[in-house]
Amino acid sequence: MSVDQELEFEKCPGAQPHDETDYALRGYVARLADEHLAKYNPTWTDEQVMEWDGNFRSDGALMLVCCERDVDVGEFRSMVEEFLRFRKASARA
Repeated sequence: MSVDQELEFEKCPGAQPHDETDYALRGYVARLADEHLAKYNPTWTDEQVMEWDGNFRSDGALMLVCCERDVDVGEFRSMVEEFLRFRKASARA
């Protein structure tokens, strides 16, 4: 994915208003390696998603810089799946 497409995803409207954490999460997800994303399985348990990503704290929150609130595995999972749909749609365009 190109840098322009990554930035487009970071700024694209989502279901909720964007805050600083939302932009940080979108940027984090958009920069995951293609090979890593290809291994993602939406049927995984939360624990498996956390292990796959490897960037969750012991309290269950994703480690992000520049964030106003904690991101749990459910929000992270939703963003990963939104990004994968975005990439698929971008590839068809």
